[in-house]
Amino acid sequence: MQLVRPAHEHLPSVAAALRRGWSPNTTRPEAAQEELALIGADADDYLRWMDDPEAQGPPVTLADGRQVPRIPGLRRWLWADDADAPASDLQRFIGVISLRWMPGNAPLPPHVLGHVGYAIVPWHAGRGHASAALKALLPLARAQGLTSIELTTDPANLASQRVITRNGGLLVERFDKGPTYGHAPGLRYRIAL
Repeated sequence: MQLVRPAHEHLPSVAAALRRGWSPNTTRPEAAQEELALIGADADDYLRWMDDPEAQGPPVTLADGRQVPRIPGLRRWLWADDADAPASDLQRFIGVISLRWMPGNAPLPPHVLGHVGYAIVPWHAGRGHASAALKALLPLARAQGLTSIELTTDPANLASQRVITRNGGLLVERFDKGPTYGHAPGLRYRIAL
């Protein structure tokens, strides 16, 4: 598995995953259809906002439907390399991992639950890809000047907790995710860089 910068050659596989119902946003399943619409309307524009370190892109839609200004971030796609290659090129897309930050290491806004988010397509789940992707993303976080990153997960999501702890994450608190996320409980981890 490798992290790739989103590009046109990857779009058919990503679009196939979206059409199968996978969503890159674990709090908003409807994001799958929204992303398909963006790809169909202007693939160049869609790809442009995958790397947005200056937060120039369009607003972001939250789980409660509100739109908020984008913060600096980047997205990488997890791609099956030749050793992991499935039978079809359309199945080489494994998932997505995103990094977001605030300039000058300022705290994240309350609606941003962590510096990193990831989502693996169900047909590639359980193979260690999320752990490998997080490990590969850590140098990119350091390159943005971050000295640590925070990740959050649901208390029942044991697989995500393992991904984080395998990469040096330490549990720092149990917390209420706030009104944007229906006051659901969460776990906050920190990885020192």
